Amino acid sequence: MELTYDDLSDGVRAIKLSCRMDLEGTAAIDLKFTSLTATHRAFIVVDLTEVDFMASLGLATLVRNAKAARLREGNLVLFNPKPSVRQVLASTRIDQVILIYSNLDEARLAAKAPPCTLG
Repeated sequence: MELTYDDLSDGVRAIKLSCRMDLEGTAAIDLKFTSLTATHRAFIVVDLTEVDFMASLGLATLVRNAKAARLREGNLVLFNPKPSVRQVLASTRIDQVILIYSNLDEARLAAKAPPCTLG
């Protein structure tokens, strides 16, 4: 699993994940991912373009960090998941609590929007 990030000029942090979010892949990025989302007021776009597989542990990591961002008056949104990953997000209803975008500009705007609450 690989994780890279870029702090964009509009205050949004773009985090790009690559490979598989299974037990091994998620364990490899969990601490770094959490530390990158643990800023006071985080506006985060998570790029899933290169994520080939999403297991329950990967879902839990996304939800936990989205909740933490909202508690700090920020937002975490997802960008461009592959169809197989989007299907997992939909079947587990994660797409109902973490917004998903195919357009990067829309994702960046949504990340900076007032946070909504997660159940």
